[in-house]
Amino acid sequence: MEAVKPSATMATVAEAAALRAAGVDVISFGAGEPDFDTPEHVKQAAREALARGETKYTPVQGTAVLRKAIAAKLVRENELEYSPEDEICVGCGGKQVLFNAFLALLEPGDEVLVPAPFWVSYPDMVALAGARQVTIATRADHGFKIDAPALSRSIGPRTRALVLNSPSNPAGVVYSTQELEALARILVEHDLVVVSDDIYEHILYVAKPRHLGAIAPTLRDRLLVVNSLSKTYAMTGWRVGYAAGPAPLIEAMVTLQGQSTSNATSIAQAAAAAALTGSQESVRAMAAEFARRRAVVLERIAAIPGLACAAPDGAFYVFVDVSSLVGRRWSGGVIGGSGDVCRFLLSDAHVAAVAGQSFGSDAHVRFSFALATDRLEEGFDRIAAAIATLR
Repeated sequence: MEAVKPSATMATVAEAAALRAAGVDVISFGAGEPDFDTPEHVKQAAREALARGETKYTPVQGTAVLRKAIAAKLVRENELEYSPEDEICVGCGGKQVLFNAFLALLEPGDEVLVPAPFWVSYPDMVALAGARQVTIATRADHGFKIDAPALSRSIGPRTRALVLNSPSNPAGVVYSTQELEALARILVEHDLVVVSDDIYEHILYVAKPRHLGAIAPTLRDRLLVVNSLSKTYAMTGWRVGYAAGPAPLIEAMVTLQGQSTSNATSIAQAAAAAALTGSQESVRAMAAEFARRRAVVLERIAAIPGLACAAPDGAFYVFVDVSSLVGRRWSGGVIGGSGDVCRFLLSDAHVAAVAGQSFGSDAHVRFSFALATDRLEEGFDRIAAAIATLR
């Protein structure tokens, strides 16, 4: 446990909540969840499941209805065919599904390739499986993307898998179809397992690329597709995630889950099936609103001296370069890195953000724009005023 850190994003949310409880008006750019309500037809499906008495255990793997809905979604939206009987499983959120996958896949000494910046939980999940994350460095002026040569150079004798998160948290990186094709050739050549973390797939500001699994069908036996209902349908608290992949891996993940949480909540699974099979208008409306907020955030950041960021192609975060603030003074001392920037903003601007060091870059801070536009505007007013006081 000494090798594992608490989640930085959850810590930021807790700090903001504690200040609010003390009467401080904190604007939180830290939360990785949509601020929209769950669609009404999804909530209604949960009510109906309750009324029908669907409050018992379900199969650990997930209900047959939900697994069939997931299989249909994968065909419809991703050109991927998986059997709901033995190639799809449901977990208590995408986080648990990834955790199960790493425990099932990895042995002590294995290495997992992860492009930086990366979601904060990957390295700790990998460590808990006894393996080691090997970070592939990227550059902001290259869109924070790895290319085929960088991937090839990173592969060693103990490399077991690559985690590819597109659109990504925290930088909103989206790999194009052509870029995925180039990566696929290396992955096939080296026979690597690929964990495709697709959780932000519907929050896009560029043309939707084809799925890696559709581009390279020969990867199918070594590809695990992970997704959840949380971001797409504003269902973070419902805790429903899923995976599709080779039957032996799915079986192992289900075995692990059977000895930990057992099934995801029965009522939440009924709601998830309704989300996947019902109207998708709320998904489109939410994505459109995020696009409007993205434009506001990029304009505000560009106007604040000391901040810079590339426009994200997906998700609802900006990964802001704060390196020019390092060495400047505030009431708490001298800013030495992203953690100090976040402490300064929380103290002097009452704005919460997440330090980039947890995502693999101490030169950056992550801001979520999953909050109403008026709060975004006020938050950046506070940030601009606070930065102007730095010496």
